[in-house]
Amino acid sequence: MIQSYFKDICEETGNFALFGGRFFREIVKLPFQINEFFRQCYAIGYKSLPLVSITGFIMGLVLTIQSRPTMTKFGAESWLPSMVSLSLIREIAPVITALICAGKIASGIGAELGSMKVTEQIDAMEVSAINPYKYLVVTRILATTLMVPILVIYADFVGVFGGYIGFNVHGDMGLYRYFSDVFEHLEFLDLMPAVIKTFFFGFFIGLIGCYKGFNASSGTASVGIAANEAVVSASLAIFIIDMMAVQLTDLFF
Repeated sequence: MIQSYFKDICEETGNFALFGGRFFREIVKLPFQINEFFRQCYAIGYKSLPLVSITGFIMGLVLTIQSRPTMTKFGAESWLPSMVSLSLIREIAPVITALICAGKIASGIGAELGSMKVTEQIDAMEVSAINPYKYLVVTRILATTLMVPILVIYADFVGVFGGYIGFNVHGDMGLYRYFSDVFEHLEFLDLMPAVIKTFFFGFFIGLIGCYKGFNASSGTASVGIAANEAVVSASLAIFIIDMMAVQLTDLFF
């Protein structure tokens, strides 16, 4: 039983690697599906803004309110803006935003492509001499790779503003002074590794969602299974990538 389970894992890993390798071959081939790419950017990026805005604002607000008593106890209340901003930008905002995107985007892609697979729409595209991988998969992976970092940067800004609101719940600091304190202690090396890893977050969110949907089995139940597996696998991939990114950042920076 263990041998069979290990064999299934190896086969799944190999199929996933082949699926991902095909992306790098198809991305350089003409024609480029520009219209579909921009449509996916709109669906993935713009339509995720309300959820990312609410989550980012609450992260900054709650983190500031929860951290204030401890910082006040040690007489370090003036360090609160910089502490909250560094925590958000370095780790909290990228990971939480990526997890939100995994739940919303990866599940949506998995369900959409899974339903197309079940209803044989993908087979119909192949019969019509349309490359379904290039049209459906490449455009979605590129869109998630581009949009997730933009959403994370946006969440950073909204989270810092939420921290400003949280600070002024029990204090009084002007917006200019608050952001001056934030940027005074924020360095380029705090931002660069956090942004770089979000490109990998976005790539694997799109890749896993497309893989699960593109390889859904027959039957309507497989659509829900593909969406669920896409969320779980993408979330796990985010934690693994983040762990590796933290180790590399500590090693080189």
